[in-house]
Amino acid sequence: MTQQEIADQLEITRLRVNKIIGLVRAEGAVVVDLRMPMIDCIRLEEELKARFGLEEAMVTPSLQDYEESQRTIGEAAGIMLDAHVSRHHGIGVGWGKTLSYTVRRITERRLKNSWVVGMMGAVTRGSGTNTFELSTALARSLDVECHYLTAPIYCPTSEIRNVLLAHDEIAAVMAKAEAAEVALVSCGDLTHRSPVMPLTIIKENLPELLDMGAVGEVMGCFLDPDGNIVPHPINQSIMALPLEKLKRKPVSILASGGRTKLPIIRAVLRGKYVNRLVTDEVVARALLYES
Repeated sequence: MTQQEIADQLEITRLRVNKIIGLVRAEGAVVVDLRMPMIDCIRLEEELKARFGLEEAMVTPSLQDYEESQRTIGEAAGIMLDAHVSRHHGIGVGWGKTLSYTVRRITERRLKNSWVVGMMGAVTRGSGTNTFELSTALARSLDVECHYLTAPIYCPTSEIRNVLLAHDEIAAVMAKAEAAEVALVSCGDLTHRSPVMPLTIIKENLPELLDMGAVGEVMGCFLDPDGNIVPHPINQSIMALPLEKLKRKPVSILASGGRTKLPIIRAVLRGKYVNRLVTDEVVARALLYES
């Protein structure tokens, strides 16, 4: 049953239902345990692993409600992440609404000899999906230190980015991001839902990015349909772990879904920037059966 169906039955707004669910989750009154032994999803997972050379794949049933779909994907990614955090040192975190559900799903524990690090700079507004907020929430659940890349996601120029990277504190955090053995990322399309789209620097450069074939971004870096980094100056000014270094992580999880994100999800997989995927059934089928 969707949140809207619950709202209709109780004669209240969907927003009210969402808030009530959030409150009871926070109080521990409700625990959501995803169990999806669906033959079709399992088959799609195996096909995705074979097609894209993935170590793991999780496919969730597609839902009509976009926010519920994000929640389901995020919580499934939390299950995947939960299995790795105790076996590896350091967890790097990206940003996005989907990941906000992932960090809530992590089992609270005390990790030894580990840390959490934000792998990218941030935007100036807090929304619960910013890399600073996600990193903090995850570190609190695991009782570990948290390190922040305290800079904007996009610098005005590549020269300014290089100056910032030369700063001892920022260089130390970037080294932590590089050393982290686990990475959790999402990706953004070019619609209003993407966290980068409201940024002035993106609005000003979007026409050029589109002309160059950009289909979306991961870690703030814009890719073309084949997973190549678009040769635009904005991609030289990103304050984030470079994608080539993301590619080397022992565990790298992309948690993202929704039909509008299909081109960028496919691009990330073609570029082999991650070795694990959590997505929905509609996207999984499209990745496998649509050119």
